[in-house]
Amino acid sequence: MWKYEQPVTVEFGNKAVDRIVPLARQEGWQRGIIIATPHVVKNGLTERIMSQSEGRITEVFSHISPNPDVADVDACADEIRRGGNGFVIAIGGGSAMDLAKAAASVCMTDESIRSYHGTGKALPHRHLPFIAVPTTAGTGSEVTSVAVLSDHELKKKVPIVSDNFFPDYAVIDPCLTYDMPPYLTACCGIDVLSHAIEGYWSIHHQPVCDACAVYAADLVFRYLLRAWEDPEDAEAREKMCEASVIAGLAFTLPKTTSSHACSFPLTNLYGIPHGEACGLTLDYFVRINGAAEDGRIKELARRLGFKDAAALADGIGELKQKVRLRRDLKDFHLTSEQMDELVVLSHHPNMGNNPVTVTDDILHELYQSLTGSIQ
Repeated sequence: MWKYEQPVTVEFGNKAVDRIVPLARQEGWQRGIIIATPHVVKNGLTERIMSQSEGRITEVFSHISPNPDVADVDACADEIRRGGNGFVIAIGGGSAMDLAKAAASVCMTDESIRSYHGTGKALPHRHLPFIAVPTTAGTGSEVTSVAVLSDHELKKKVPIVSDNFFPDYAVIDPCLTYDMPPYLTACCGIDVLSHAIEGYWSIHHQPVCDACAVYAADLVFRYLLRAWEDPEDAEAREKMCEASVIAGLAFTLPKTTSSHACSFPLTNLYGIPHGEACGLTLDYFVRINGAAEDGRIKELARRLGFKDAAALADGIGELKQKVRLRRDLKDFHLTSEQMDELVVLSHHPNMGNNPVTVTDDILHELYQSLTGSIQ
């Protein structure tokens, strides 16, 4: 038995960003606030959208860090309350969208988002209408019900899941990704691949998400290197945006698994960017999960053009090497105590979605291999 639901209306295409104001007008929304990364403000996009908005968009909030903190969410929610805003537009990468999702909900309460961060407490159902506009091809956050937030004070990075967080509209414009530098292109692209593959092997997998996962993963293998090599390659940029949104559809219901579970402490403790942190362990877990009795990973490998799970893992490793992403942790010179800490913190709830039970021994072997402690 399985169920599929996707409440987000997706508008995809070059110059799709020009649809934002017509959509707000169509819905009758007033007093909008744009939540955008500083880069988006600096390049003039927010000013252009506001100037076209016929007064429907009144404010911009851009105090967003790469890994948005709960304090950032609370500051944004306070701004929304003071401005009496009626709808939210998020423009940027996953950080902008995750912050906007949380702020658009918690602003309807008098609470801090800390009350809901890793506590299991459900957000009230009321939330502001929301348009998500990604400027990177990576997170898929524009079609998911997940907001990943950090609490740097408590050294905690965990997702909050709520149906409130599904945007009303996802406006995907590949033209907005052209100024992504190669390193960001690579980090985001390997995050897309992680979303697709983890969504496929998750214990909560289902046929519709499986189909999306295979399609998205295939696009990454075909187009990421091209987008990395030539930022002006229009076809590669469009296909990577396509891969990102479709991978978002692939994992939003099954949820991510082992690579994402390990990514959280790697980002929190050592500052490794999210996508790169996910990709760091992805090929390792392809080998681990390839041993599962159901044979799903072997079938995935064949559908992606690889002989078997080992060849798929090798292909991921080769792709990371070509786009110059981190492949080990040797430069951190981790002590045994630090590796023990990584093992403990990697037992994030998402690890429970993995098809093979990931033990301490498996994690110790993973981190030892990444630090060069074993060959």
